[in-house]
Order: sequence, then C-alpha cells, then structure tokens
Amino acid sequence: MSAETQFSISQLRELEAESIHIIREVVAQLEKPALMFSGGKDSLVMLHLAMKAFAPARLPFPVVHVDTGHNFDEIIAFRDQFVEKHGLRLIVGSVQEAIDRGLVKEEPNGSRNRIQTPVLLETVEQNGFNAMLGGARRDEERARAKERVFSFRDDFGQWDPKNQRPEIWNLYNGRVHPGESIRVFPISNWTELDIWQYIKEDGVEIPRIYFAEERETFVRDGMVFEANRFAQPKEGEDVVTRRVRYRTVGDATLTAAVESDADTLEKIIEEVAATRITERGATRGDDRVSDSAMEDRKKQGYF
Repeated sequence: MSAETQFSISQLRELEAESIHIIREVVAQLEKPALMFSGGKDSLVMLHLAMKAFAPARLPFPVVHVDTGHNFDEIIAFRDQFVEKHGLRLIVGSVQEAIDRGLVKEEPNGSRNRIQTPVLLETVEQNGFNAMLGGARRDEERARAKERVFSFRDDFGQWDPKNQRPEIWNLYNGRVHPGESIRVFPISNWTELDIWQYIKEDGVEIPRIYFAEERETFVRDGMVFEANRFAQPKEGEDVVTRRVRYRTVGDATLTAAVESDADTLEKIIEEVAATRITERGATRGDDRVSDSAMEDRKKQGYF
C-alpha cells in the first residue's frame, strides 16, 4: 500500500463512532444502565446506535419511558411496535399512576412535563439504575450545552452545573457511590441536522408525525397546535386546516407543530439546514416559562 494512501470518514461516521464508544463505556463501567426512550427522533437514533454497538447480541439493558399520559397517540403506537419488533425490554414509569396515588399533583395548565421528574427519579430508584442514557443534544438549549457527556447526579437525582467532572481526551469517569447515578448523553455533539442526515443515511425508523401532512390546527401564543384530545382551542382560537409537521414530540398539551411542506427526508433536511431557531425554541411551550426553565428542571432531576 502506498505511503501516500489516505483514509477518511465522514462527519456522520465520526459522530457515530464517538457515540458508540460512549455507550460501550457506560456498559463497561456501570453495573445497571438503562436507555431513555420516548419514540422521538433523538431517542430512536440513540437506540439505533446502541443496537449497533452490541450487534449481533441483544441490547444489554432495558429501555425506559416516562409516560405522561399526554403523549401523541402516533408516538405511543410507534413505541410499542418498535419494542415488539426488536425484542426490547420496556419499563414504563406512569405519570397518571403517580397522580392517582398522590406522588405528584397535576398542574393547573394541564401540562405534565414538570411532574415527570419525580416519576423518573422513582423509576430509577425502584429499578436500581445507576446510569441513564439520554438523547439530549447541546444545540437544543443553553442548559444542555453546559452539561458533560457523563453528568453526575447526587443521591437525590439532582444536577449541580457548578460541580461537573472534567472530560479530557474523551476519558469518562463513571465512578458513583451507592444511591448516586450518572446521566449519559452519547449524542451531545450532534445537531438536529446531523440527526436527520443520519436517519436518512442509516435508514433509522421514525414515526410519520415528523412528516408534513394536513392537520386541524389552531394558533396560541404564536405557535401552531393540532386540535386533538389533549389540546383544544379556546374561545377566539379558530381551527384551520394547515399542512404541518413536528420537529420534536413531547407533552401534546404544549408541543407545537410547524407549518411545512416537508413530506420526505430530503425535504426535512433542506428545511432544517435553512432554519435559525432550535426545535425546542420554536415548538416547546414548557421552555418559554423563563430563561432558565430547562436548567431549573435539570437541577431537580429532569433529563
């Protein structure tokens, strides 16, 4: 072979290799990991990477979904089909069940995003998980940009942004004492555009809710919401048929759609490449409460 021969890999394959390395480090260092899985695009890419990391063996940890009871019907159906198809072990923490027994109290605005945290912490404790893999990316929101790949949580599940472990030369410290845990973010360095390009290039399965189609919608606070069983128009909010798609999926009471004609992966990639506002900033009402809304929730134990 010529000395001048050079080898290179694409940016996506470099990101993939980094993420797979991180996932394998979690399994190597920590006794009882699990992967947070909502059926959304980021968690699907995460799960795809995890299955690649250990193929042809089965996934060596369960997937966990904190179900608010306000999820889009399409997402829950897709989640269940995906889990059955790939023979995954799914653990569900139910916010509705937690409300029924008094662990959490539903908020006046009807959103359940903020009361997910106690349910997540209880699910982690009951199953003895000491590492939770999540699909957060640093480009989504300023609080997530502060966080390390291996994010230490104390025995109350809380995050201290001023007390984070150094990560030098991609060396990750997974040491924890009993009761403590690590949140791990293997796709921290990916962008929304990277996610969509990877979905297209690697054939990652995703639900149809991400593609543009005609939906009955109304506008509230400058955002477009689908009129469904979780989000109903108020007086003066007219229902209009619009062609929309979702950039992110969460609590259906506060997650908005965007007007779009992107009904193929190629069109979504073009659309995302041209946008200048993150998907959370454009469509997540729960992050508009204050400038520090996400950081405050993360300090309490949220992902």
